[in-house]
Amino acid sequence: MTRVNPLVPRGSSAERPFDVNVSPENAGWDYSGLRVVNLPVGGRVRFATGCDEMLVLPLSGGCDVACDDERLTLTGRRSVFSRVTDFAYLPRRTQVTLRAPNGGRFALPAARTDRTLPFRYGPAEDVPVELRGAGQASRQVNNFCTPESFETGRLIASEVLTPGGNWSSYPPHKHDEQGDGESCLEEIYYFEVAASPAGGHGCGYQRVYGHPDRPIDVCAEVRSGDVVLIPYGWHGPSMATPGYDLYHLNVMAGPGERRRLVRDDPAHGWVRGRWAAERVDSRLPLTSVREKRR
Repeated sequence: MTRVNPLVPRGSSAERPFDVNVSPENAGWDYSGLRVVNLPVGGRVRFATGCDEMLVLPLSGGCDVACDDERLTLTGRRSVFSRVTDFAYLPRRTQVTLRAPNGGRFALPAARTDRTLPFRYGPAEDVPVELRGAGQASRQVNNFCTPESFETGRLIASEVLTPGGNWSSYPPHKHDEQGDGESCLEEIYYFEVAASPAGGHGCGYQRVYGHPDRPIDVCAEVRSGDVVLIPYGWHGPSMATPGYDLYHLNVMAGPGERRRLVRDDPAHGWVRGRWAAERVDSRLPLTSVREKRR
């Protein structure tokens, strides 16, 4: 495996027409990928899925999706902080066109796979919404593409919303070894930060650290559009600064059975034992299938 540069600042991986373009080739690994595209009013983009299965996940706006000779429409949402969205699954070896009558921004999580599944629609109403953790480790997880909720070849994806001042991806955990109780999964974190009431731009922070024989050491400020790549090592927390809710999209894939099994850092796993005596943050859930005005 090629050594990965974990922090991918906004725009640094851009390759027209995509604002984010992370592939197995340019990430230096084997399976996980992500593209993000911004479309103006009436805009469209055409692309081929190639060896990858993909999802079309609206971050803002809705779109019409044409996959070979089939079509569907995604309602989408105003923003990642306004509602849980519907999405579409794109098979490998297909030609795709997205059209956005009112404009929008769309994520395309991807995984390299040999399996061919049908083009299909994922309703927002079917997305399991989980409130995970407690106290200041409370967060919302939209499990829209997990092994339990949606069938794919290798791809696993979820959304995490962390209220301002809270930590998620905590306690720190890893999934870089295939074995009992742990999966081997390459992971991408894509971030967005809610704006202030006056429209100001906030930030969050992400921590990643490695084993003695696999060094990686990241404590990075992240802003909307930034990406962090996690090829291995302990990762967490994802920290939302006070006053600024934090969103991150997780994209995962790996060589083994499609399971998300993680191992806590033994130095910090004890924190889970405190959650039974703490309440989930009353601000949660931040979103549901119903559009929320901010």
